[in-house]
Amino acid sequence: MRFSFFVLIFLYGCQMSNINVVKKDLDPINTATQYAELHRPQFHFSPEKNWMNDPNGMVYYQGEYHLFYQYHPHSALWGPMHWGHAISKDLVHWEQLPTALYPDEQGTIFSGSAVVDWDNTSGLGTKENPPLVAIYTYHDIKAEQQGKIDFQTQAVAYSLDSGRTWLKYGKNPVLKNPGIKDFRDPKVSWHEESHKWVMVLAQDDHIGFYSSVNLIDWQLESTFGKEWGVHAGVWECPDLIKMPVEGTEQYNYVLLVSINPGGPNGGSATQYFVGNFDGSHFTLTDNFKQDVKQVTTNDGLQESAVWLDYGTDNYAGVTFSDVNKADGRAIFMGWMSNWQYANDVPTEEWRSAMTIPRSLYLRKSAVGLRLASQPIQELEQLVNNTHYEQELIGKSKYDLLKVNTGDNLYRLELDVIPMEATTFSITFTNQLGEEAVLSIDVTDGVVNFDRSRSGKVDFKKGFDAVQSAITTKGLTKYSFDIYVDHSSFEIFINDGATVITSIVFPSIPYSSATITAESNITIHDLSVSELNSIW
Repeated sequence: MRFSFFVLIFLYGCQMSNINVVKKDLDPINTATQYAELHRPQFHFSPEKNWMNDPNGMVYYQGEYHLFYQYHPHSALWGPMHWGHAISKDLVHWEQLPTALYPDEQGTIFSGSAVVDWDNTSGLGTKENPPLVAIYTYHDIKAEQQGKIDFQTQAVAYSLDSGRTWLKYGKNPVLKNPGIKDFRDPKVSWHEESHKWVMVLAQDDHIGFYSSVNLIDWQLESTFGKEWGVHAGVWECPDLIKMPVEGTEQYNYVLLVSINPGGPNGGSATQYFVGNFDGSHFTLTDNFKQDVKQVTTNDGLQESAVWLDYGTDNYAGVTFSDVNKADGRAIFMGWMSNWQYANDVPTEEWRSAMTIPRSLYLRKSAVGLRLASQPIQELEQLVNNTHYEQELIGKSKYDLLKVNTGDNLYRLELDVIPMEATTFSITFTNQLGEEAVLSIDVTDGVVNFDRSRSGKVDFKKGFDAVQSAITTKGLTKYSFDIYVDHSSFEIFINDGATVITSIVFPSIPYSSATITAESNITIHDLSVSELNSIW
C-alpha cells in the first residue's frame, strides 16, 4: 500500500507541475462498436468517449492539422476542462491523441489558440525547431468559489515535438486579470504590418485587443464592441481574420464573436463584424455599422447583429492558424451543439461533435460585405456514389432521393426555380415517419427548419422549436447544398450566404427526401451523393 500511495503522489505531482505527462488515456478505437452507437456522427469529428465542447488551438504544422478541444476525460457531462487532441492530414479523417493539457494548481484549462512561432520570438524553441505555442485561459475554480472576479487569466504552453508533448511556461500567467469576471478565450495571430503578435480576448460583453513581440509580454491596445452588436449574453471565443474580398484586390478584417445566450434562435450563436484593423484598433466599415447598431427606442434598447450561422448548433468556432499561404483559405470549424441542451442530449458514452470544416469567404452583396461559408472540398473524397438528375420541370412535388444511400449518409445538392410558387419545402423522413422539414418563403425571404417531429425531442424544453433564417427575397433561383449525417443537418443556401446547422436525434437515419410546393417548380442540377464513414 505504501508503494501505491507514493506512486499516486508522484503522478499527481507531475500532473500539477508545468510538465504534462503524456498518458496513454486512449485505448485503440474499435470502430465496429465505439463509433456505431445510435446517433454517432459518421463524417464529423467526435471524441471516442466523454464530453467535448469548444474547438481550441487549431493550427497547421508540418503537414498536420491539429484540433484541440475542451474535454472532460472522466465524464460525458461538462466538468473540469482539459485540452483533448486530434490530428488530421486532410481535415476529414482524424487520429485521436492523448490529452494535451491538464489542469494544475492555477486552474482548469479553458479555451484558447495555438500558433507556430516561426522566428522563435518567444525564445521557447529555436529557428531550426520553432515551437508550437498554445495560449489558453486558466479558470481558477477555487478563486471563483471564494467570490473573486479575477479567476480567469491567460497562460502559455509550448511543444517542440509537433504537438505530442507540452511544457507549460514557468512564469504563467502571461496576462493577469484586470478585474473582469469573464476574461477568456485568447485567439492569437501574427500581424504582418505592425510586426507583432495580436491577441483578441473576450472581456465580459466586448473584445480586448492586446499586442506582444514575444508571445509572453502583453499590453492592451484597445477595446471594441460595447456599442455594437448583440449583448444578451457573454461574448466568447473571438477570432480576427484578414480576408480578401472575393473577386477584388481589397482586404478587410472580420471579427467573429460567439455569444451565449442571445442567438437568433435561442442560446448559443456566432455574430461577426466587418472592418479594418491597424494593429491596435478595430473599426467597422461604414456600411456594416448600419447592421450592428444599437438603437434606443421608447420600449428600450434594440440590438442587431449579423450571424455566421442561423442554426442553433454551430458555436465557439474559429479558424485554423498557419494554413499554407499557397492554400490561403480561412478554414473554420465549430462546436456542433448549444448550451441550452448540450448536457441533456440523448447520447451516453460521448457528447458533441464538431461541424464539418468550412471555407469562409468575404463577398460583396446587395447589403454590403458578408461572410459566406462552404464545405471544404476535401470532403469530396468521402463520396462513394453520386446520382445525377439534370432537370425536373413543372411539377409541385418531386422525390429527391432515388438511390440507395447505403448507411444513409449523404449530400444533397439542387437548384430550385420557384416559378409561380411563393413557398416550397424539403422534407427528410425515415421509415418510422420521423421528419425534419426545411421550408422557404420566397416572398418574405425567410427560411425555416422544423425538427419538432425529427425523433427524440423531449429531452429538453425548447429543443423542438422551429429555427428561422433570412435569405434574399424573391430570387428566381435558390441553391442548396445539404449534408446529412446520423444526427445532424448542415444546410448551405445560395453558395453559403445563408447557413443552418442543426442536430437531430432520429430513431433511425433519414432515408428519403421530398420537395413540395403549392404550385409548379423546376429543379436543376440535382445530385445525391452517398458518403462513406470516416471511422
